[in-house]
Amino acid sequence: MASTQQLKSRIRSVKSTKQITKAMQMVAASKMRRSQDATKSSEQYVFSASELFAYLAGQGATNDHPLFQTRPVKARLLVVIASDKGLAGAFNSNIMRKYLEILREDDRQHVHNKTIAIGRKASQFVSRLKDTEVLGTYEDLPDEVEGAQFHAILNTIVSHFVDKETDEVDIIFTRFKSSINQIAVRRRLLPAGFSAETEVSEDVQEATFEPGANEVLDAVAYRLVGAQLYQALLDSRASEHSMRMMAMKNATDNASDLVDDLTLEMNKARQGAITQELAEISGGSEAMK
Repeated sequence: MASTQQLKSRIRSVKSTKQITKAMQMVAASKMRRSQDATKSSEQYVFSASELFAYLAGQGATNDHPLFQTRPVKARLLVVIASDKGLAGAFNSNIMRKYLEILREDDRQHVHNKTIAIGRKASQFVSRLKDTEVLGTYEDLPDEVEGAQFHAILNTIVSHFVDKETDEVDIIFTRFKSSINQIAVRRRLLPAGFSAETEVSEDVQEATFEPGANEVLDAVAYRLVGAQLYQALLDSRASEHSMRMMAMKNATDNASDLVDDLTLEMNKARQGAITQELAEISGGSEAMK
């Protein structure tokens, strides 16, 4: 059994760790709320854009557009979105597992892969893989990426598809459903398209497109692809903060349980020492009689 002094030292150490994990939990919770608000506020825009695409596709406006061209898949571009930091539970491992599943599937079908890695953890993982062509790595992006950094990623994706250097573009990211429910998913980005189940509202059906549907599509297609990529980045960041908050909460709870266990063990050790001393005093007293 450890000594009382050793147990006191371990209790102080665990309490110090608990203070750190508690602080990290509170920071992650604050960031999660902001990220959650951002991803929820942009969802309606992406839905409306998809609704517009559904209507234009129904009018045949997408048939000859370069971002909608479907062709046999010989090369695929994968955009992997992970985090820059750890301590987020299974956030990064779930993404990498999904990524490896796609690589194995494409390997069996003899599809060549290219990768864009977003996040330091994704960059480190991809760099360790053999025979993986990396088009770019992006680290330390802000929670709401915009400007030159975002367009650098988007332009690389679009140019490789339009120039037929890749036949499909998929995003691998963590879909944010709620603060306790996130799932690693794969979403098709290009060729651009729409879900057959998308319901087109009467407002869109009755809208007048000036100067015409094809001209409107040329103006909004690039933006819709960008909106889908941006939504994936927001979802991923909100999921990261949520999973880090839960991981730090679990760590804090475990630290509390460990402090209780160590305190109980220390009290037992202290009681044992007192009992031993009393026994020695009683033994000495009897010996002197």
